[in-house]
Amino acid sequence: MDAPLVNRVSESALTTLDLESLYPTQPVVVFDLKDYLFMGLILKEKDFREALKTLDTTPFQHKLVAVTCSADAIIPMWAYMLVAATLQPVATDIRFGTEAEVIQSLLVDAIRAINRDEYVDKRVVIKGCGEKAVGEAAYLAASAHLLPVVKSIMYGEPCSTVPIYKKK
Repeated sequence: MDAPLVNRVSESALTTLDLESLYPTQPVVVFDLKDYLFMGLILKEKDFREALKTLDTTPFQHKLVAVTCSADAIIPMWAYMLVAATLQPVATDIRFGTEAEVIQSLLVDAIRAINRDEYVDKRVVIKGCGEKAVGEAAYLAASAHLLPVVKSIMYGEPCSTVPIYKKK
């Protein structure tokens, strides 16, 4: 007589961390300084200040704002400060970088906010595949954040994992 089938994955004491669940849900809007450059090269302070005074901030309301300059130009530090002063009253958050860099930064912040107490002496699988581009920085941050407290870390799916760390 055959022994009953046992699902060892569901009976294992693995805790799965799905980094996709920490992905920012709020839309990111890009504020590109290249649109304010004179001849695509120079940021004129007087013109820039005037442009910011008349800027329609509606597209930035209640949004995460990525401030960047997609042109190859030298932007003075005060320009970023003026953008922050203009958008801070309406935006949820303002960060430097491209849209992808800002999403990555927010994801890493969410990972660092994970309560490690929930993972003490656990065998953790950091989920590998998903629909969103989680990125290397997130996996690095998750490993670094959990290593001090977990029993082990694996990468992948509970049915097929790659061992990363095991407490000695």
